Amino acid sequence: MLTGDLKSKIDQIWNAFWSGGIANPIEVIEQITYLLFLRRLDDLHTLEENKANRLKKPIERRIFPEGVNDRGRAFESLRWSRFKNAAASEMFTIVGEHVFPFLRTLGTDDSTYAHHMKDARFTIPTPALLEKVVDLLDAVPMEDRDTKGDLYEYMLGKIASAGQNGQFRTPRHIIQLMVEMTAPTPLDTICDPASGTCGFLVAAGEYLRDHHATLFHDATSNKHFNHAMFHGYDFDNTMLRIGSMNMMLHGVDNPAITYRDSLGQEHGTEEGRYSLVLANPPFAGSLDYENVAKDLLQTVNTKKTERLFLALFLHLLKPGGRAAVIVPDGVLFGSSKAHKELRRMLVEEQKLDGIVSLPGGVFKPYAGVSTAILFFTKTNSGGTDKVWFYDMQADGYSLDDKRQPLLPEDKLGLQRTQHLRKQLSNEEHAKNNLPDVLERWTTRNTPQADRPRTAQSFLVPKHEIAANGYDLSINRYKEVVHAQVQHRAPGEILAELAKLEDEIAA
Repeated sequence: MLTGDLKSKIDQIWNAFWSGGIANPIEVIEQITYLLFLRRLDDLHTLEENKANRLKKPIERRIFPEGVNDRGRAFESLRWSRFKNAAASEMFTIVGEHVFPFLRTLGTDDSTYAHHMKDARFTIPTPALLEKVVDLLDAVPMEDRDTKGDLYEYMLGKIASAGQNGQFRTPRHIIQLMVEMTAPTPLDTICDPASGTCGFLVAAGEYLRDHHATLFHDATSNKHFNHAMFHGYDFDNTMLRIGSMNMMLHGVDNPAITYRDSLGQEHGTEEGRYSLVLANPPFAGSLDYENVAKDLLQTVNTKKTERLFLALFLHLLKPGGRAAVIVPDGVLFGSSKAHKELRRMLVEEQKLDGIVSLPGGVFKPYAGVSTAILFFTKTNSGGTDKVWFYDMQADGYSLDDKRQPLLPEDKLGLQRTQHLRKQLSNEEHAKNNLPDVLERWTTRNTPQADRPRTAQSFLVPKHEIAANGYDLSINRYKEVVHAQVQHRAPGEILAELAKLEDEIAA
């Protein structure tokens, strides 16, 4: 967890960017991303130097070449550990005229980070601002994965709080809920086809570190985690850079974060490749209908991106693969032929496991649409027996545009252990349903799950869903208890009042 002092420093540098003329939070985080990457390159080069010194051999992998560049500047001077000590004006010249051109030559490197840096642009406007940013980032203990990961997450949070580009950020506690409910394993191959800042992939990696730490002791599992487990697609190059850096700072060496129109023709090479899909796809994104993959249109003939993404998830998953994805409520009860067919497929041809109805303000201030989380398993042979529904009323934060926390920090989110989950009182649960969602999900196949339709969660058999035209909205099945009001005749009430007056007079 970040200290208040470090948060304060980040806030200062953010404000400095703002007052320095860079008002777009995406551009701010992008410039910081470049600088963090430069520091990482220097750290990697230092590791190679130390290794060579220990073995008394030449450096095997020289990130910064020997000699000088085409402008006569020594490559050695382009390292973070060198230019950070220069005067502000000289540092500004080195970074703008030498370091960034060098950064753009690294695209042939086999790492995902280098690939996304090939069109890097230096837009920090003044030497003073650059010096301040470099000093701040140099003070962050980059050998501590938790600190540098939290640092980046804190900065990414400012994208949402600024009210711009919020579509790229799903609330972290909702992501963690979805990850915990799908429980990734060391054998999974995980994909987010609308990856943005890679929040889902980061959370999956953190879950595995917490629950399967021994995977790093096995060479095969460790290699799979760092080079083959995580896959993210986006068609925004800035998001690809930011997402790649987020993964790197959370300790994933080389994830596959690639440029791709997920709904386009090129997705065909990915069919049946993944065992887990975690996503919050765009609900009303722009769509090049002519470029939409024909097999997706054969699955569901529609121009709506949220429906096409559901068809895509089914294509990406291997048999037995599972998904947790956010959809707008309209997907659950829409009356069009495409809506109904998609829901029929999930219920009859696959295994629909559960639906969590989210509170209406979860994505405020940048979206007010009502949403739900779908959980399903690809079987291609059915398997749906009963569908588990949960009516989430509160996520720990106010549901207005401010999204202020309603509980102390230690009572927000999931609270990772069962012991902590049980500490929430009824009053606290009314403000944060997340621990209860997870606890009820894990017991949904036990007798405890046989709750009445008036409860916050309950099971609905498949035949009832089919009889309702595959309507998956929770309100279709939830029962509401109405308070009984006793109606009394006016004469009866007057008689009681007269009796009361006589008793008082006596």
